[in-house]
Amino acid sequence: MTTETTDAECLALTRNLRRRGAIVLAVFALVWAFAGGSGIAAVPVSVAVGVVAAVVTAGAVVLAFRGTAGPVTRLVRLPEKWNRGVGLVNMAELVAIFAVIAASNASGHPEFIPVGICLVVGLHFFPLARLFDQGQYKWTAILLTAVALVGLVVLAAGTTAETIRTVVGLGAAIVLWASSFHVALRG
Repeated sequence: MTTETTDAECLALTRNLRRRGAIVLAVFALVWAFAGGSGIAAVPVSVAVGVVAAVVTAGAVVLAFRGTAGPVTRLVRLPEKWNRGVGLVNMAELVAIFAVIAASNASGHPEFIPVGICLVVGLHFFPLARLFDQGQYKWTAILLTAVALVGLVVLAAGTTAETIRTVVGLGAAIVLWASSFHVALRG
């Protein structure tokens, strides 16, 4: 295999990983936005949140295809067996999410579910930053963890489960959309 072929393959892998990353971030932002919108009692506002969320997500997906087609300023440097590591991190995240749901329901405090899930999702971005060679995922991790902590403060203030769902859901959606746009535009 020639160096040109290797460089071309690395360029294609870089674009593909960034495109997929931007799309996955946008889709999960949509899920969080729907969760956040479901906590809004005023139906017209809740529906408007859903419509805006769908439009922003569609824009992020379009940008993921267009933005990652431009020049690549930095090729990813993936660690050995990076895909295995990603699988393990995602599996651990899934198990932790189920544990949060089970523990929250078993303790009679389902209002902790959005906060706990947001914390788990935030923390899982720390190892993903290294595995995907995407430094901005550290900021995604920090900001999602901050959203979870804000949700915990709101929860401690004695607000409703709906308010917590709205605060955490919309906060997480904004962080994930920002990350999606950043990955698509800046790599």
